Amino acid sequence: MSDVLKISDTGRVRTLTISRPDALNAMNNEVFGSIRDALDAAVTDDRVAVVVITGQGRAFSAGQDLTEMLSGEGGTEHQFPSMLQRLTTFPKPLIAAVNGVGVGIGMTFLAHCDLVLMASDARLRTPFPQLGLAPEAGSSWTFAAVMGWQDAAHVLLTGRWFTAEECRDKGLVWRVCEPEQLLDETMAVAAEIAANPIPSLVATKQLMLDAGRAEAALAAHERELAAYRPLLGGPANREAVAAFLDKREPDFTSIPGI
Repeated sequence: MSDVLKISDTGRVRTLTISRPDALNAMNNEVFGSIRDALDAAVTDDRVAVVVITGQGRAFSAGQDLTEMLSGEGGTEHQFPSMLQRLTTFPKPLIAAVNGVGVGIGMTFLAHCDLVLMASDARLRTPFPQLGLAPEAGSSWTFAAVMGWQDAAHVLLTGRWFTAEECRDKGLVWRVCEPEQLLDETMAVAAEIAANPIPSLVATKQLMLDAGRAEAALAAHERELAAYRPLLGGPANREAVAAFLDKREPDFTSIPGI
């Protein structure tokens, strides 16, 4: 078992808990690889009908670990692409229990889940504009597919915080729960689904996926990478990173064309 991802089984439900609470469960290379490997293992495990993913402590995930990204640590081969590939094509029901804040990939991850339950005091945001960057994880397509064009534009273009109720109203979240009831309600829904035959669950999800979600999301991710590359390390991104390290708000006013 990985130190950054706790795995537990309750009947036919497997729970994956991102476990970097001191870093607000920010996803580094080890987390990406651990999620991918855990989902891979669940695919072929006949004891697992449903997978639940949540976070330990007060965050679901604070997003990409910027400290690792800036330092260049974590190995030369990034595990995010293979994690995203497994996530988008995962053939069994996948439920997210959003226990706290979700930022960046901590929000875009949710559009690949089949059901999302969220604590009423949790909040989500995709601060790509504030970082001088573009969307990732296929969210330029998945958010529009899940929320509709205007709500997706509102989320991606403002980069602001959204409450649990706002996320439910936009269609990203299925149910809002009281914080102390979140895991109980999530596990009750997961157990209801898991009581059904696994071949039926897999066939049903595969039919839904065959409508094109996985292909469209991965194609969107490739387009996002093409847009992301020239922005990463650009003037706005450098100022955003410097502001992050200095613990201040970024100031883009002196950058031409920004």
